[in-house]
Amino acid sequence: METGGLWMLAAVGLAMLATGLPAWIVLVGVSLAFTAGGIAAGALDASLFAAIPGRIVGLLENDLLQALPLYVLMGVLINRTPLADTLFRAARAALRSTGRAVPLAGIALAVLLAPMSGSVGASVAMLSRTLHPRLAAEGMAEERNVALVCVASTLGVVVPPSLVLILLGDAMMRAHTEASHTGAFAGRILNTQDVFHAALVPAAVFLLLCIAITAWQSRRTPREERATPPARVEWITAIAAAALIVGLLAGVALGYLYAVEAAAAGGLALAIHALATGALRGGVLGTVLRETLALSGSLFALLVAATVFTLVQRAFGTDRWLAGVFASTGSAAAALGTGLATIALCALVLDAFEMIFVVVPLVAPALLARVPDAPWVAVLVLLILQASFVIPPFGYAVMMARSRIGSAVGTRALARALLPFVAAQLAVLALVAAFPAMLWRDPAPAATDAPAKGDEDALRRMLEQRDEEQAPEK
Repeated sequence: METGGLWMLAAVGLAMLATGLPAWIVLVGVSLAFTAGGIAAGALDASLFAAIPGRIVGLLENDLLQALPLYVLMGVLINRTPLADTLFRAARAALRSTGRAVPLAGIALAVLLAPMSGSVGASVAMLSRTLHPRLAAEGMAEERNVALVCVASTLGVVVPPSLVLILLGDAMMRAHTEASHTGAFAGRILNTQDVFHAALVPAAVFLLLCIAITAWQSRRTPREERATPPARVEWITAIAAAALIVGLLAGVALGYLYAVEAAAAGGLALAIHALATGALRGGVLGTVLRETLALSGSLFALLVAATVFTLVQRAFGTDRWLAGVFASTGSAAAALGTGLATIALCALVLDAFEMIFVVVPLVAPALLARVPDAPWVAVLVLLILQASFVIPPFGYAVMMARSRIGSAVGTRALARALLPFVAAQLAVLALVAAFPAMLWRDPAPAATDAPAKGDEDALRRMLEQRDEEQAPEK
């Protein structure tokens, strides 16, 4: 029954594809079904349910989760106010001399606003409204148009401090803490700032490649020369907004601001701008609040459901089984390849939040016990998640863009248009895998001394200690 957790993952993937139900409902349903089956078969104890309330309370005590609704609020405000359109018009005017102002302005807008919008879905909604119609008006082929919206919406995933990067950093910190219980390495535990810093160089490389690919695929059009330039007040608004956003992003990435502080400051600034310009009149404010509550609620529901799901997986002993697999793998490189391949396969079906809440807590502790270079592993996982968003037909960004835009472009044509960007993502992934030293690391990085080959006793000690800490009181 130790592989029960893997069968749970397979059941979740099939149920989501077959039913289309929200992920949190599927996770809870699969958890309850497998728990009932495990109790009936004598593999699980009914006292497992007593551990659920304590785990949920402990989860919600995490201060970092305060940033989640604030990021959602920023994303909804950006989508419901003309700020994104103002920034786009200013960027297009500033890039007019390139002859490819519209697509490059779309990338610039994504880099500025995608980390603040909080999710790929919010970025897709914003770019579908601001970028797609303008690209269509410039005569760009529909498959390239949709492909650029998909790729641009994922840029915020790797640009600190996106919500995906914050939550991944927190999950990797927990996993690294569990791995440290093996005694296989000595040194401080990974923190979120380590992940932010490590992601900067790969993000910059991928962004440059995206700019090059976009410029190569686009062509100069006379319509760009006839575009109406922004008014003076629009220039002032765009410059002030860009300066504020860059300042907040840089402050969090460099460690001068906490993510919650930056999210609160950004949300307040956007709200003040929207109120001052009258963008929240006519019931828009009520719509913004309703959407914020609905999206935040769905994310918290997913987080709670994932907590229950991982508890059942560990009750089956799937984490012990995975630890044994990684321990018996011949080398640390082979263990890393096995772990990343597992994450890549799951990412084809699950979106980033489901991966962070469900798969990473299961796989990462045992993986980091063999490969303790946590910042490096975190960046590799991040790049895999980003690539999974744009792999058709199930990539989250691809499905969201086609749904939002209502495009009838075929899957094969869209795949051809996405191919250069996917190749660029894989090239960055290979570069980071081959040259870990390219990452920006703090002066006192986490330890990188791998445990001895086949250190099953160390992994067993880690799991036993964790089980004792999480055992329900009787």
